[in-house]
Amino acid sequence: MTTSLASRARDAQPYGRPAAGLRLKVYTVIFEADTRAGRWFDLALIAVILASVAVVILDSIASVHARYQALFGALEWIFTLAFTLEYAARLACVQRPLRYARSVFGVIDLLAVLPTYLAAFVPGLHALIDVRVLRLLRLFRILKLTEYVHEFGALGRALAASRRKILVFMAFVMLVVLIMGTLMYVVEGPAHGYTSIPVGVYWAITTMTTVGFGDITPKTDLGRMIASLMMLLGWGTLAVPTGIVSAEFTAMRTAHEPTTRTCHECLSEGHSPTARFCSDCGAPLPPWQND
Repeated sequence: MTTSLASRARDAQPYGRPAAGLRLKVYTVIFEADTRAGRWFDLALIAVILASVAVVILDSIASVHARYQALFGALEWIFTLAFTLEYAARLACVQRPLRYARSVFGVIDLLAVLPTYLAAFVPGLHALIDVRVLRLLRLFRILKLTEYVHEFGALGRALAASRRKILVFMAFVMLVVLIMGTLMYVVEGPAHGYTSIPVGVYWAITTMTTVGFGDITPKTDLGRMIASLMMLLGWGTLAVPTGIVSAEFTAMRTAHEPTTRTCHECLSEGHSPTARFCSDCGAPLPPWQND
């Protein structure tokens, strides 16, 4: 189990072994959240991320923007510089910075700083691209939380472990809505708003998910009976993916809980606090620093 967790962690961060000296210390703070410095770093980054997203949201309100435009502009540059320094530090403390830059987290880090620089250094950008696009890109900073909050990682692992079951479930749902949407197209017809099979499938999806916008409703007795069956089926169907993911969470809780303790030779994580050697490469592990 330990080997499996360590291999999965190594696959998630294949950026090369950290350099020695100051770069190694920076790596320990940034990538190893189980150290005291790492915890403080994560908490500080979470606070900055939430504050920056709050500023973007408030700036989208016209009355608030008109009153605090200068303040929001200054805060935006402060947040951008902070994220830029963090991004540069991550690239500097690993031996394969290009691989990190192309990873999911690397792309998210770039999206966190790119909009502000684009608006500042590309003349006429606000005339070519609606400012709401830049706000949307800035809101991608919220995705950076997945790197610092353990529960996001647990959810991601549970979803990954149950992906085949979820795919089978989604295939079943698509089959049901296709059949029922086609049936409603035949039963109700264009006279009652079911002008095509895609429209019938749209109605089936909104009915199965118990949303029921009401823009398309059956008028015949047979159509209403089909709609009733779809709603009852939706109640039971929506509970399936919840049960699948919950079962994976339960299985993960009974498994070994990994740490972010990292081997500085092969970068594998998940080692026990009492381990002295890496379970993957056999190299000596640094002392446990969870104090």
